[in-house]
Amino acid sequence: MTGTTLPPGVTRVLREGGIVKFGLRLADGAEVESVVVPMRERAPGRQRASLCVSTQVGCRMGCAFCATARMGLGRNLEPEEILAQVSAARSLGAKPTNITFMGMGEPLDNFDRWAASVRLLIDLPAGLAVAMNRMTVSTCGLVPGLDRLAELNWRRVTLAVSLNAPNDAIRSRLMPVNRKHPMAELKEALLRHPLRRGVFMAEYVLLAGINDRPEHADELAEYLAPFRAAVNLIPYNGVKGAEGFEPPARAAVELFQGRLRQAGRHAVVRETKGRGIEAACGQLTGSTARPPSSMV
Repeated sequence: MTGTTLPPGVTRVLREGGIVKFGLRLADGAEVESVVVPMRERAPGRQRASLCVSTQVGCRMGCAFCATARMGLGRNLEPEEILAQVSAARSLGAKPTNITFMGMGEPLDNFDRWAASVRLLIDLPAGLAVAMNRMTVSTCGLVPGLDRLAELNWRRVTLAVSLNAPNDAIRSRLMPVNRKHPMAELKEALLRHPLRRGVFMAEYVLLAGINDRPEHADELAEYLAPFRAAVNLIPYNGVKGAEGFEPPARAAVELFQGRLRQAGRHAVVRETKGRGIEAACGQLTGSTARPPSSMV
């Protein structure tokens, strides 16, 4: 690829600090976004990158702080459309070693097609295939989908759960899915899930004055007590049109992290990458060729 020539289907490419975000137009005119994120090298000269792919055009989960949710759901992606994002990334010069299903959409709300894409990825020719232990799937907590995933017994696929709150009152305000599957039900689903090494990743977007207080950290630690969960703390990334949300002060983030660590919980603050090109967590959008369906 030379000059400004883009691979077929790729509508735009934005870069910031090693992050690459690109849009991919689908056959019906709908568009999704994907993000290439460089990873730390484990050995000199060995470059690693993670590709964050989308599984739906938009999303119907309705999380209040997420740009994708504001689109509603256009439609599910087909397995080939999920793989097309991997091909597009490679056409742009990226060599993703890891795949995260954390882009637009809720993967477990498109379960069959998402699972089919996993099977296709592991069956690609040598040099192109991606092993299950290099995949991560993120969910907002769809319990039926978690149970279906448990039946597959894909222990090598890392599970990430977007908690974002320490209790039902806050979580139901932020995430409508919690009204249908409250935290106690989600906990039971996780307890019966065949987790990889008994571990899952708890994703927690920190929102100033809403879920970032020390007592919230204590509640979260108590909720996670039965698990070997690692907590990813994500300071809120601004979303256009999402009123009433602000990122917390650095001191609040450090205090929250410290309280979790005092409780014996592994907690890391995720470095914000790609915010300037709207490629950070919760910022992905695209266009939809169909009217959005109602949210959960």
